[in-house]
Amino acid sequence: MDRPVEKAEFPSCDAYFEAIQSKKKLPLSLQESLTAAFAQIPVSSFPEVPSGRVIEIPGDTSVLDTVRILSEHNIRAAPVLNPEPGAPVDWQVQYLGVIDYSTIILWVLENAELAAIALSAGSATAAGVGLGAVGAVGVAALGATGPVAVAGLTAAAVGAAVAGGITAEKGVAKDGATAADHLKEDFYKVLLEQEPFKSTTVRSIVESYRWSPFVPITLDSSMLTVLLLLSKYRLRNVPVIEPDKPVIKNFITQTGVIKGLQQCKGRDWFDYISALPLSDLGLPFMSIDEVITVNSDDLILEAFKCMKDNKIGGVPVVEGPKRKLVGSVSIRDIRFLLLRPDLFSNFRQLTVIEFMKTLGSTLPDSGDNGLVKPPPTCEPDASLGSVIDSIASRITHRIYVVDGDLEVIGVVTLRDVISCFIYEPPGYCDTYLASAMEKIGGKSADSVEGS
Repeated sequence: MDRPVEKAEFPSCDAYFEAIQSKKKLPLSLQESLTAAFAQIPVSSFPEVPSGRVIEIPGDTSVLDTVRILSEHNIRAAPVLNPEPGAPVDWQVQYLGVIDYSTIILWVLENAELAAIALSAGSATAAGVGLGAVGAVGVAALGATGPVAVAGLTAAAVGAAVAGGITAEKGVAKDGATAADHLKEDFYKVLLEQEPFKSTTVRSIVESYRWSPFVPITLDSSMLTVLLLLSKYRLRNVPVIEPDKPVIKNFITQTGVIKGLQQCKGRDWFDYISALPLSDLGLPFMSIDEVITVNSDDLILEAFKCMKDNKIGGVPVVEGPKRKLVGSVSIRDIRFLLLRPDLFSNFRQLTVIEFMKTLGSTLPDSGDNGLVKPPPTCEPDASLGSVIDSIASRITHRIYVVDGDLEVIGVVTLRDVISCFIYEPPGYCDTYLASAMEKIGGKSADSVEGS
């Protein structure tokens, strides 16, 4: 598929990171000592992935099979291999990027609208849906080529469908969302079982959407570089390559780093920091007014859209004017909609609380209230060590800070925890990232996902 060549730009995270630094209360001298220490630790010393092998997904794998692979291996992301024949000489040719649930969310939300019109019209082509009304992935699924702006289906798309001969009597309403409300289980017949959606490959998605940059590091890089990529630059994972070999040797994630920190118990510096209450470290960095929540009676698709729009990996589910915490949903939960259509066939009208109850009735680790196991929480005076233990044991990306009434008053993410220990020496990453972006070339890197 042809696509526009875009200048690769690493998003500017300086302002956000400076704001975080201004809230930190750990003595600067200790931050400097830890930063210097991490700069001396090579990436090669970091433990390998649990299986000893990085899971890779061929670019010609279908979207549904990709979700199955991620779910079966209990991973959030995987590098995508170039399926074209030939012997790649470096990683730039070998790997197309990284696929994760964030990217799949973009694809699902966009194609939900495309599927609605396709069903109403008999086919997306018959509906008269033009390139200007369909997002990049939708166009890829339809077999179209050429530069197309990434945008979801809008009312203009439905207008095109009506112009193509579809009448209101046949079920097309005034907008794609309303039309989709009446599709119910038929949505899956288009999205997962019929062409052109069934044959959409992970390659077309990775090349159309790039939620976060693909920035590999080498075994001889320092762990400080990794920590900065995972905190300041908001990457969720960093692939590790062997010098002069087009092979990903390791995959370092935010979760892996937190578990590594957890293993530092018994060392003076860690025991000192981990014993401090959150408030003594300036946590939570995000104020109560900045915490993004969803209500339990919101539609689950609106919750996913909220995550997409704000580039965050999960949101707390609240009820009432005091925002009492009743659960949480994450980007990773999109796999349940795709892998269990028998449970979620009416997903367009499914509320967040109904989604949580359905999962709670089918998962072995559901909570006492019949919902999915509740998210980890802590009180404002909890120690950093207890927070690290909690999120490491649950393999979650965030812990919600609540008061005695379970009102959400803050959130501490993996990124926040990593940021507590380090700061960036002036210009430290500038040369490295400029070089990495130059190697990436035309692959767009215009957005990142926060924890």
